[in-house]
Amino acid sequence: MNDPVADTVHELARRARVAARVLADTDRTAKDAALQAMADALLSDAPSILAANAADVQAARDGGTHEHLVDRLQLDSTRMSAMAEGTREIAGLPDPVGEVVRGSTLPNGLQLRQLRVPFGVVGIIYEARPNVTADAAALCLKSGNAVLLRGSGSAARTNASIVQSLRSAVESTGLPADSVQAVDAADRASAAHLMRARGLVDLVIPRGGAGLIRTVVEESTVPVIETGVGNCHVYVDAAADLDMALAIVLNSKTHRTSVCNSAESLLVHEAVAKDFLPVLVDALQSAGVTIHGDAAFQDASEHVLSATEEDFATEYLSWDISAAVVSSLDDAVEHIRTYSSGHTEAIVTGSLSAARQFARQVDAAAVMVNASTRFTDGAQFGFGAEIGISTQKLHARGPMGLPELTTTTYVMSGSGHVR
Repeated sequence: MNDPVADTVHELARRARVAARVLADTDRTAKDAALQAMADALLSDAPSILAANAADVQAARDGGTHEHLVDRLQLDSTRMSAMAEGTREIAGLPDPVGEVVRGSTLPNGLQLRQLRVPFGVVGIIYEARPNVTADAAALCLKSGNAVLLRGSGSAARTNASIVQSLRSAVESTGLPADSVQAVDAADRASAAHLMRARGLVDLVIPRGGAGLIRTVVEESTVPVIETGVGNCHVYVDAAADLDMALAIVLNSKTHRTSVCNSAESLLVHEAVAKDFLPVLVDALQSAGVTIHGDAAFQDASEHVLSATEEDFATEYLSWDISAAVVSSLDDAVEHIRTYSSGHTEAIVTGSLSAARQFARQVDAAAVMVNASTRFTDGAQFGFGAEIGISTQKLHARGPMGLPELTTTTYVMSGSGHVR
C-alpha cells in the first residue's frame, strides 16, 4: 500500500539528486552568483517573510509557547539583514570542492590525490529557528550539495516563504531551483521518511533540542552528524582574575540565553568563593538570572534555589543557571565530564598549567580559555554561517563550515599502468 507522505519525500529527494549532479559540476563563480542572488532576495522579499513570521510567532504565543522558544522563532529586520549578510559572507569564502587534501606520487609512478567532493543530498531536520533555513541552504549550495529542509511546524509559514524566495533566486542564475527544497512539516511522518531515505539522501543533520537529536540519531538509516545540545560550563579557577571572570560569566549566560553556546552551569574554586560569590550572585540576579546552586551558593543569597542532580544535567535555554563550588581543578573537570554534553567548556584562569590541564582533560568540541562560551560559532571562528555544532567525534566536531559538508574521493592518474 502506497504511503503518500513517503512518496512525496522520496520524490523531493529524487529531484534533489538531479540538482546535486548539476551542483557537483558547477564552478565557484556560478555558485557565488547564486548566493549573492539569494542574499538580494532575502532583503527584497523581507516584507513577505516577516509577515509570514509574524503569523508563526502569534500562533506560537497563542499556543502557550515559552518566550525563550518564541525568541528562537522570531525574525525582525535586523535578523533578516544578518541572514542576507551571512549568505554574502559564504559567497566570499573559499570553495572547498576540488581542494586537494593530500597527494603524492607513488613508487610505481602513479599520481594519487585525495579531493574534497560534495556529499550529494543533505537533509536538515531542525526546530524553530528560521535563520537555519537560509544558512543551511547557502552552506549546502556553496559546498555543492542539494538540500532538503525539514523545519518545525511552528515555523512552517516562515520557512516556506524563505524557501520560495531562495528557490527563485537560485533559478534566476541558471542553477536548478531544486537545489533548495522544503519538506512539509505539517505531517510528522515526513521527518521519519526523510531520515530513512537511504540511497536517496546521503546525510542527515539534526539541529534542535535533545529530544529531536536523539530521535534522529536512533531512528535514522541515513548517516547522521549529531549536533549541538549545549550544557556548557564556565569554571572560575583559583588563579582567575575575578573582574575578568565576572564579565565572562555574565556574557556567557546573558548575551543570548536561548542558544546552544550559552553557559548553563557555573563552577567556582573554593579558594576564591568567599570573596567572589557575593559579587557574582548579585550580578547574575541583577541581570535576571535564576541560580540553582549548591549549599555554598545558597549561603551567598536567600534567593538561590537548591540545585538538584537534574539541574546540573539540564540545558536550560533560559534565564537559569546551575552553580557549585569545587575544591580543585580536578573536581571541576570531573563535574564537567559527568554532566557535559561535549559542546563548549570554559576556564577563567591566570595559570598556564591550569589552562593546559583543563584543555587536555575536558571532553568537548570547543574549549575556551579566558573567553566566553558564546564564541563557539561558525561566524566567530571565521567559517561563515555554520550548519551546526557537532558534538560527536567522527568526521566533524565543533562548528561545521564548508569543508565539513564535503567528503573525499581518491583520483589516481597513470600512464597505462596495470597491476
